[in-house]
Amino acid sequence: MDTLSYKTISANKATVNKEWIIVDVKDKVLGRACSQIAAILKGKNKTNYTPHVDCGDNVIVLNAEKVVLTGKKMTNKQYIRHTGHPGGQRFATPRELMEKDGRRVVEMAIKGMLPKTRLGRQQYTNLFVYVGTEHPHVAQLAKSIEL
Repeated sequence: MDTLSYKTISANKATVNKEWIIVDVKDKVLGRACSQIAAILKGKNKTNYTPHVDCGDNVIVLNAEKVVLTGKKMTNKQYIRHTGHPGGQRFATPRELMEKDGRRVVEMAIKGMLPKTRLGRQQYTNLFVYVGTEHPHVAQLAKSIEL
């Protein structure tokens, strides 16, 4: 038989090539930037993407406190959490969260875009969000990308 035979190559833990990427989200829209970062964490930007393997890159997000929310979302959007006690439902706006910790809004947005499985929790550990432009990962020689 004279036919070409192709095999689908699936990545695994040993063959995956993880890189370090720096993303500056200063003056970027929150949802648009975070969806692209989530795709990089999942590995969807790579040719050897495999859905059941953590083949995404390590992402360093800088200037998280300078991210932009469109419209009135900074004051009208509400994040809801529960303390676990009766009557323990708590509400917070993005402005309140960013005053306490500038990274929290970006972290929550990206975490919500990752799978709600063991793999998604593993991929979330590859995310590093910082306020300002300083970060402790200079030794990784990360390459900077523009979203």
